Amino acid sequence: MARANLAFAVPIGSNSAMKALHDPQMLLAEGLTRIREEFAVPGGFPAPVQAAADAAAQRRPGAHADRTALPFVTLDPAESTDLDQAFAIEAAGADWLLHYAIADVPWFVGDGDAIDAEAWARGTTSYLPDGKAGLYPASLSEGAASLLPDGDRPAIILTTRIDPAGEARLDGAERALIRSRAKLAYETVREADLPPGFADLAARIGRAEDRRGAARVDPPEQQLEPNGTGGFTLAFRPLLLSETRNAALSLAANLAVARTMLDAGTGLFRVMAAPDAAAEAGLRATAQAFGLRWPAEMPLAQFERRLDGTRPAEAAFMLAVRRAGRGATYRPYTPRELPWHAALAAPYAHATAPLRRLADRYVLRAVLAIANGQPVPQDVSATFERLPKVMARAANRDGQIERAVIDLAETAMLANFVGRDFAATITDVNQGQARIQLADLPIVATVPANHDVPGDTIRVRLASASPAQRRLEFERLT
Repeated sequence: MARANLAFAVPIGSNSAMKALHDPQMLLAEGLTRIREEFAVPGGFPAPVQAAADAAAQRRPGAHADRTALPFVTLDPAESTDLDQAFAIEAAGADWLLHYAIADVPWFVGDGDAIDAEAWARGTTSYLPDGKAGLYPASLSEGAASLLPDGDRPAIILTTRIDPAGEARLDGAERALIRSRAKLAYETVREADLPPGFADLAARIGRAEDRRGAARVDPPEQQLEPNGTGGFTLAFRPLLLSETRNAALSLAANLAVARTMLDAGTGLFRVMAAPDAAAEAGLRATAQAFGLRWPAEMPLAQFERRLDGTRPAEAAFMLAVRRAGRGATYRPYTPRELPWHAALAAPYAHATAPLRRLADRYVLRAVLAIANGQPVPQDVSATFERLPKVMARAANRDGQIERAVIDLAETAMLANFVGRDFAATITDVNQGQARIQLADLPIVATVPANHDVPGDTIRVRLASASPAQRRLEFERLT
C-alpha cells in the first residue's frame, strides 16, 4: 500500500501570499479545522501582544523623510490587506530606478517587546485556504504598518537601479513616509494603471535571469473545483502576467540587497542547492510520465524555462521540480563561502516581506545601516546567527501544514475513484519502495518496488481514499 503526497510550490521572489490551494467555496472546511487543531495553528494573539500592537499602531513617525510626492502603488491579490511593498518607477538615463517601499515593521516593533517575542515564536505567517495565522496582529499587519492607500505610511525605501542589461544594484535606502496612490489587483489591473517602465523593467530582469542560467519557475496555483458528481478535481490556475512581472520587481530588490550585504561582509542569505544527479534522473522519468519531450543533452534549467504553466502536464512538472529540490535555507554571511541560490544563479536575500517573515525585519535594518555608511548594529549581526534555526522551524511547520492541506484535497478529489486503475511511471527507488508519478494527475505516491528502475511504467489501483485521515492507498497491478 502507499500514501500519496504532493507538496506546494512557492514562487521565488513573489510578493503575493503563499501559493496555497484555493478553495473559495470552502468545500474542505471540516478537514481544514482538523488540520488547524493538529498543527496548533494559532487562532489569535495573547492579550498582551494584541494590546502592544494596538498601542504601536497609534505611533506617529517623526524622523522619516517625506516622500509622499512619489506616485507609489501596490499590486497584490485583490483580497490582500497585508501589503508589504509599494513601488514607484523613475527613468534615469538608460536605467530605471525602482523605488521599492517596504513596510517599516522595525519602526513599529522593538527588540524584546511582547510583539517581538510572539513573532520569534511564530517565525512566519501561516496560510491555509480558509485564512491565515499572522506573524503580527492585524492592527499592524493589515492596518498601521500595511501600505494601504488610505493615508501616509512609514516605509523603508530601497532604491534599486536596473541597467539595460537587467542588472540590479542598490542606490540607497532610507526611512520615509509614503502615500500609496492605488491598491491594484492582479486580477483586474490594466496596463494604463501601472507606472511607465513597469513592463520594460520586468523584461530586463527576466533577460538577466536567462543570461545567468537561472532556473526559477513560477508554478501555477492549485484550485479545488466541484466536478458536478459530488466529487472534486484539482485544476491549475497559471500565474497572470501581472503577477510574474510584479515578482520580478521583488526579485531585483532582493538581489540588490544580497549584493549590498555581501560587499559589506555581513548579512543573512537564502541559499539553495540544485537538484542532484539522482533527483534529475527522477525528474526525467517524471517528464516521461507526463509525455514531455526533454532532450537528453538539455540542462534542467534550460528545460524549466521552456515550461508553460497553462498546460496541465507542464504545470504538474513545475511542481515536481520544486519537490525534487533540496529546499532553500537561511545562512549568515561567512567569509570565503559564497552564499549561492541555485534556482536564481546568484546570491539572494529576503528583505521585501517583513509583515510575513521574521528574518526580513533584520535584513532591512542591516541594509539601512550599510546604505547610509553606518555599522550594522551588533544585535542585528548576532541575530543573523540565530535566525536560520527559527526560520527553519517555521518552514518545517508551514511545510507540514501545506502537505496536509494538499493531502486533504487529493483524498477529496479521488474519494469517488476507489477501485480505478491508473498508469504511473517510476521516478525513484529507495529501500524497497518505488516512488511513482501518476500519468494523468499531479500526484506522487509510493508502492513496493519490484526490480524497478526510474522510467519504468506500471499500473496501480486506488485501494482507498480517506479524507478524514488524508490518506490515499494504491496497490500495484504490474
